[in-house]
Amino acid sequence: MSAKITSIGLKGLEGYRVQVEVQVTEGIEIVIIVGLPDASVKESKERVSAALYSIGFPLVDSKVVINLSPAEQKKNGPLFDLPIAIGILKELKMIREKIPQSTGFIGALSLDGTVLPVEGMIAAILAAKKLNLHTLYLPFDPTIPAVEMDDLELVYVQTIQDVVDLLSGQQILPVTITKESIDEIIHFQRNFNQVIGHDFAKRALEIAASGEHYLLMDGPPGCGKSLLAETFPSILPSLSKEAQLEKISLYQLAGAPYDSLTLPSYRHPHHSASSVSIIGGGTNPKPGEVSLAHRGVLFLDELGEFSKKTLDMLRQPMENEKVTISRVHSTVTYPAKFIFIAAMNPCPCGYLGSSDNYCTCSEKQIRSYKSRVSGPILDRIDILLSLKPVNLKEHNFVSIESSEEVKKRVIAARERQYDRYGKEVCNGSVSFEQLTSSSPLTTLQQQNLQSLSSAQGFSNRVQIKIIRLARTIADLKGDDIISDQAIEEALLLRKISLRSIQPFHKKSLTGENHNVHYK
Repeated sequence: MSAKITSIGLKGLEGYRVQVEVQVTEGIEIVIIVGLPDASVKESKERVSAALYSIGFPLVDSKVVINLSPAEQKKNGPLFDLPIAIGILKELKMIREKIPQSTGFIGALSLDGTVLPVEGMIAAILAAKKLNLHTLYLPFDPTIPAVEMDDLELVYVQTIQDVVDLLSGQQILPVTITKESIDEIIHFQRNFNQVIGHDFAKRALEIAASGEHYLLMDGPPGCGKSLLAETFPSILPSLSKEAQLEKISLYQLAGAPYDSLTLPSYRHPHHSASSVSIIGGGTNPKPGEVSLAHRGVLFLDELGEFSKKTLDMLRQPMENEKVTISRVHSTVTYPAKFIFIAAMNPCPCGYLGSSDNYCTCSEKQIRSYKSRVSGPILDRIDILLSLKPVNLKEHNFVSIESSEEVKKRVIAARERQYDRYGKEVCNGSVSFEQLTSSSPLTTLQQQNLQSLSSAQGFSNRVQIKIIRLARTIADLKGDDIISDQAIEEALLLRKISLRSIQPFHKKSLTGENHNVHYK
């Protein structure tokens, strides 16, 4: 017979059930660990032996064989120390009570029997929830907020002896947990009322925030591209509890600090950053900027200065909202659901088409500069904006809408989407089938859009982007259907001229059958 203890293994942010099987027989004193353990897992035998000796259970004349199942998955990290120790104690009859398979254990061990926090604990907690575990024994980490999960009891312990006592039905003093308040005082350095002019750009940012759409701005230096991008987080809603846990997990796995628990992440990598730092990877794969921007914003300034290889590597996370990193020994997947915002100049010098400055770039330089942003990348971007410098004399500095006012409309639009789709998903990423089944276009709208797409040479992806944008615009207005005006505005956001959208402008579709599906 052998003792079987449940634990959690991590492959990136994804967790899986690990069965720790322990068999103790008489023989030469030795501890053997099998099941593709890495170096930190192999060293567990020394930590566990010393910890058990320190609490009065030495492994004398005992041959201990530990199997970490499933055997084909490589096991990483010291989080299996605690379940291995509990398995040995159970096999030695030091713990007589039955340990259910729905009870899990994670934690590293000190030589004196203290249970220590490990990297990726939040990810392990989320995995335990998905695996339907009922109880999870783990160390308390004061550097991360206390976590509460429905239908999952988290038991924080300090030593192995605490675990033994709890499993035996004894009461111990609970670990004192100071819960971090999530009611943070939020203060943004940037506010929309500080941005003079650019009303159309502000409207586009509001739509992008409401439906989680991607956006690209181009314009000469100093016209306000970076300012608008830096102001964008001020109109985003706070993160839900689930999103907060995902954010903490990724930052913990990457070993990176985070500024706020409730605010969406805002990542702004420099164009000299390597593709590994942006996408993620390394010998032991770590999350990159695209994953650290999960549930937040990824802003790439001077998009044309990034290498073509790096930009093309963004295709997968932009389309699938996750990034997969393959190595010889393992393949890990990290989530990467972000709002992509980019800014670039119209040419290397920045003054192409300017009436005030002379462009010094050759046609070859301009073509090479623009070719770095490939067609597939542009296809994946919902909103295309061209900005020009603002004449301050022509604008009123008083009656400018603040970020707080815009944010209220963004929250209301998102709540409409959450109610319509039955989950926390926006128009920018919901499946096209669900989008069209809940908000179908009319027959005439379909015909007009198809003829326009044929004339303009739109790809199928661009046509879908236009419908997604129109649905978000309708949500901001509080409409249940996609109106002609919403489609017109969506086309303008794709830089389609007013002449091109005349079919929508001339023909009113009021009274048409709105139960027709877009094909």
